[in-house]
This record gives sequence, C-alpha cells and structure tokens, in this order.
Amino acid sequence: MAIATRLAGGVPRAWWARLRRSGEWQLLFHIIWQADRRLAAVWWALIVLRALLPPALAVATGWLVGTVQDGGSLTVPLATVGVLFTLIQTLGPLHTELATNLGDRTSAALQDRLLTSAVAPVGIAHLEDPELAGDFSLARDFDLGITAPELRTCMGYIASGLVNFVAGILSALVVCGFRWWAGLLLLLVWASPHLLLRESVAWKDWRSDEVKAHQRHAEYAYRMAVDAPAAKEIRLFGLADWTAQRFTERRRALLELSLQAMRLRERPIRLTVLVLVVGNGLVAWALAHAALTGDLSLSGLVTYAGAAIGVSAVASLEFGWWLADASRPVPVVAELEPAMKAIGDLPVGTTSARDLPRHEIRFENVSFSYRADSRPILDGLDLTIPAGTSLAIVGQNGAGKTTLIKLLARLYDPTAGVVRVDGIDLRDLDPDSWRGQIAAAFQDFVRYQLPLRENVAPDGAPDDVIRKALEQAGAADLAALDTVLSKQFAGGIDLSGGQWQRVALARALAAVARGAKVVILDEPTAQLDVRGEAEVFDRILQATRGLTTILVSHRFSTVRHADRICVLEGGRVVEIGSHDELMAAGGRYKTMFELQAARFAEGRDLDEDAGLVGEIGGDR
Repeated sequence: MAIATRLAGGVPRAWWARLRRSGEWQLLFHIIWQADRRLAAVWWALIVLRALLPPALAVATGWLVGTVQDGGSLTVPLATVGVLFTLIQTLGPLHTELATNLGDRTSAALQDRLLTSAVAPVGIAHLEDPELAGDFSLARDFDLGITAPELRTCMGYIASGLVNFVAGILSALVVCGFRWWAGLLLLLVWASPHLLLRESVAWKDWRSDEVKAHQRHAEYAYRMAVDAPAAKEIRLFGLADWTAQRFTERRRALLELSLQAMRLRERPIRLTVLVLVVGNGLVAWALAHAALTGDLSLSGLVTYAGAAIGVSAVASLEFGWWLADASRPVPVVAELEPAMKAIGDLPVGTTSARDLPRHEIRFENVSFSYRADSRPILDGLDLTIPAGTSLAIVGQNGAGKTTLIKLLARLYDPTAGVVRVDGIDLRDLDPDSWRGQIAAAFQDFVRYQLPLRENVAPDGAPDDVIRKALEQAGAADLAALDTVLSKQFAGGIDLSGGQWQRVALARALAAVARGAKVVILDEPTAQLDVRGEAEVFDRILQATRGLTTILVSHRFSTVRHADRICVLEGGRVVEIGSHDELMAAGGRYKTMFELQAARFAEGRDLDEDAGLVGEIGGDR
C-alpha cells in the first residue's frame, strides 16, 4: 500500500488526467468494454496469456538444456517446450480473428454514439454548422479506410503490439534473475525508441483544417465513385477518371501530410542505435563473463540469453502507430456529443399539442439568422395563419420561405420574436407532440431504400391507410407494398422523379390520415408535369380540406388555389391576400404571376426556365 501511495504521488496529476482523457486510454479501457464486455475480457485475457508464453518458453528451453546435461528424463521438459511453442503458434491467429470481431463491434458502438449525438438534439443546427462539419466527417467516415485503416484491422495489430510489450517486460523480469540491473537496463534501452522516436509515431496534427479539407474532398470523391445515384452522370460525361483522380490527389495529400509529420529525424535514430548497442552489449558481456568464469551454467545462459532477446519486443513502434490510428475517432466522437447537443438542442416544452391548432398559428415580429454574424433571413416577420385554411408562400430566392417552414416545424427557434399556436409559445409545446401534428412533403424528400409500405409509413400504419394515401397521391398502381424501391436489392425497382414525389406526398397524406392537423408542402409537385400537378393538387386539396395547409411553390397555377397567398421579400411579408385580391392590388405578386403566364403563353417549360426559377424559386 505504501509503495502504491508513493507511485501515485510520483506521477504528476496533470499527466495522469491527460492520459485518462486520451483516445488510446478511452479505446482500451472504456470503448471496447462498452462495445462487448465478454469479447473485450477474452481479448485482454489472450494478451496476458500470449505475453506469458515467450518468457515461459525461454525458461522451459533452459530447463530442457539442463536436463540434457544432467542426463535426466526429457519427457516433461520436452513436452512443456512443445506445448508452449504450439500455443505461441496457434493463439496468434485465434487472437487476430477475435480482435477483428471486437473491432467491428467497437466501430459499430462508436457509430451508434455518433448517430445518437446527431439525432438526439431537438433542432438541426448542429447538422448544418460548418465548424462541426470537419470533425463530423472525420468521425462518420473513420472506418472507410480513407484516412486510416479500419478499426477491424487495427485491433489485431494492437493486440500483437500489447502482447510484445508485456512479453518484453516479463522477459526483463526473467533477466533480473541473473542480475537485477541487467533486466532493468534492457527494459530501459529497449523502451528508449518510444521516447526518442515518439515524433515519428504520433500524427499530432491529424485534426488540422488542412487535413480536414483533404479528408472531406477525398470522402466526397469516394462517395461519387461508389454511390449509385451519381453513376449515370459520371459515366455519361466521362468523369470516371476525373473522380478517381480527385480521390487519388486528396488521398496522396493526406498521406504526404502523414509522412511529413512522422518523418524520422537523423539525430534521434543515431542516438537510439547507440543506446541499444551499449545497453545490450553490457548485458551480453555480463552473461558471457559469468558463463566463462563458471558463475552461470549452460542452462542458465540459454534461459537468460533467450529472455534478453525477448526484451526487444518492448521496442515495437508499430504498436503505437496502430493504436494511435485506431483511437483517432474516440476523442472526436466524445467531443462531438456535447458540441452537437449545445448547438442543435432546443428547450423542450411539456405542453401537449394534441388537436392543435384550433384557431391560428401566429408569427409575431420573428427574426432569424443561421449565424450570429450573418444577415437575418427573416427580419421582423408578422404573419397569421388561421386554422383550417390554406396559405401559399411565394418569393425570390433567399426571401425566407424554407426558413419559415423550419421555424414552424421547430427545427430552429427564432433569434427574436415568437411563434404561437393558439396563443401558446411554440417553445412551450412538447416537440414530439407538435411534430406529430405535422405532415410534410419536402422538395428534398428522403428516398428510402425500403419497401413501398415503409416509404409511405416508416413508423407503421394499416395497409388500407397506406393504399388510400397512395391513391390520393396518384400512385395507386405504382408497385406492390412489399416491393423494395431500389434496384440494389433483389426484386427491387427504381422510380422516376415524379413517381418518387408521389410517394413523398403519400407519406404526408398517410400522416394526415393518422391525425396530423398541419400540412406542409414544400414544392410538392416540382417533378410533375403541369397535368400531373393539377391532378395531384386537386387530390391534395380534397384530402386536406379543413386542415391548416402551408404550400411553398413557384408554380402560380398551383398557389392560386390557396385561400390566401403570402409574398415574402427581405424576410418580411410584403403582400398577403387571395389570388384575386393580389391581382387587383397590382403589386409584386401580379408582376410575378404575369411573368410566368407570359412564359407559359410562349410554350416554354417553366421548370426549365432558369431565370424564372431563380426569380421566384426556393431559398434556404
């Protein structure tokens, strides 16, 4: 107890605290245990067992030699040597396979933590924050083999390195049986490369802005090369070599930065070699002198010489390199958890939103900026949406249409002002309860590589509800409900853009059937032709009659059917009223409407008119 107290007192607390916070410590003593406690226990047990075998073999070999000298029975010592040698040869491959399994489980555990960190916050600001993007990309893609070997590969080398390290220490203890100073000296000289060449092992700047930029570009090129959606354009435009070159250039840049950071220096190498030669030379001279003077028997010489050679395993720098690479994502994930929560989390209200709104949704002097140093997207916006009515929102790019929807869905909170639902501050409502009242079809809707049934109702719904929603969206005969909507699966199919949009609309309509009171349609028919749009929109109006519907669209043939139309400009409402009222007012709405009508009269495809879409299309 006294020795332990002295040792603990001799270790600087700051160093000890830093060690416990390090990725290496967290990986070996926390993360792998959280991933699979039993597998981690076996992994460590095999490290101890394998580490005992080399010094045990040295002792057994000396025993065998001594038995031969004495003319005794060789059965037991020879069998012992054979068993130890067999275990050394067989436990290694077994340990590697187990380490691969543990690496996979550890990788999955880290990804689970990252996924939880990403989805736990109430808002989404943490997923759009540029300062977190680099670390998030490093943490998300650490196991793709882009910036470092996969964890499943690293764990086997870490195990072997730990075995060598511990075996070297145990071998030094055996040498201490010859001379106490000999074992200690060998341990120190063979540990010296870890100190003298430490700059050649650890890549300290792997989270620098330069490294993050190269990594993100390499990962982007990798995604383009392997993801199916990009395959058509890459081949059509002959971009295969271009994509591969981008990945190669960025990957080489990363490798060069790594090699530059770990480049061996001439002076440390010379000093390391000198220390090793002098230290091992002294011990070898002492062994030889003892043997020649009769102070050491042949069996003792064989035992201690074999153990002395075994101490060299302590010097394995490969262990530190693999451990440093494997542990890289650990501190990133650990730091991202509180950082993402701090940026993306919102105050959680407790008031139920069941059956809301009954009267109105009101934006009162609402302002919003995505960053404190950026211009406001919404600036003192006032808007009232009576419950049970439909409101269309139009405006130029950057007017704040999509931002308004994000605030309504409480993906963000206003930086100033308040959004009220029947007089209740939206921040006082339970977020899950409020979002349960919302059905949404976004322009950038998700295309789930799942059966049609789960695309329409990911959280489950009766088949009759799903079929009715598909019928209302004009997709009744699209496919069987069990058909996977991706050709990457056996029996799966691919859909056109318009068909996918109908599926997204069906998803919103299924939510309406299950009780949603607010319908958000963000460019809901952008990928449909004019006739398909008219057909689908009539179905939507019928299905959402009596609900509060907010529609964002650049097609005025669609928005004119809304009860009221709101024109946003400069983050504020500049016009609001019915189609007839706004046309009679002769303001901004009339100008945009007549511009689009003139293009239509000329027979031009509105969706392909870049100038018009830029004038009245989407925004953030």
